[in-house]
Amino acid sequence: MEPAAGYPPEEHARRAASFGTQALAYAEYRPTYPVAMVDWGLAAVRDAADLAVLDLGAGTGKLTEVLAGMGLAVTAVEPDPAMLAQLRARLPGVPAFQGPAEDIPLPDDSVNAVLVGQALHWFDLDRAVPEIHRVLRPGGVLVTAWNGYDDRVPWVARMSAEADSVTWSKNDEDGLLPPIAALGHCERGDFRHGMPRTVDSMVDTIATQSWLLTSTPEHRADVLARVRALLLADPATATGEFTVPLVATAFRITFD
Repeated sequence: MEPAAGYPPEEHARRAASFGTQALAYAEYRPTYPVAMVDWGLAAVRDAADLAVLDLGAGTGKLTEVLAGMGLAVTAVEPDPAMLAQLRARLPGVPAFQGPAEDIPLPDDSVNAVLVGQALHWFDLDRAVPEIHRVLRPGGVLVTAWNGYDDRVPWVARMSAEADSVTWSKNDEDGLLPPIAALGHCERGDFRHGMPRTVDSMVDTIATQSWLLTSTPEHRADVLARVRALLLADPATATGEFTVPLVATAFRITFD
């Protein structure tokens, strides 16, 4: 639900650094990832001896938690100390280190797969890709994924338009697919899933997006008020709990 980083470097850096200011809300409201996506992403390495995986740019541990729940030996690396603190509090049994994708604090040939959830667009790929190469064992894979609202559903499309919210779209593909595909042999998978929400928690979820975290308080309040009004007026979302349809779009890269 974040765009490809197509804005100036200073704005890119400001948005990338914004999540730590709301780390607790991010941990509570951002969606998880489907197990089917992880199974697909790791298909080529699941039978490896001593299988080890890295969640890179792990944030508060949304994807890390899925990996650990599948019984995988996972290590998390996250640059933001506030986000990392949330991850460590929620997943105390997972080895977790502070560090950027451009300088991964792991030894050479240490993991069979690097997974990146909702974060690759924040990386400096010129520096991060050699680091990913370095920590991957021979035959390893990179799996990168983004959750997006499924705006084929009418009320979701209306909500996204009202919030100027970011969904996975053709524009994102145009911006992200060429640099991803250039990394190596690239395959795509799309996985439908959903998250339970109420009006309040849906508004709180949208509030964790970087463009709102870095907007003025007045603009942020206006956008969130408009989203709330729309949700309260729509029979699909007005009362009780509803399911927000999501699509996790994943790319599985085997390096050339």
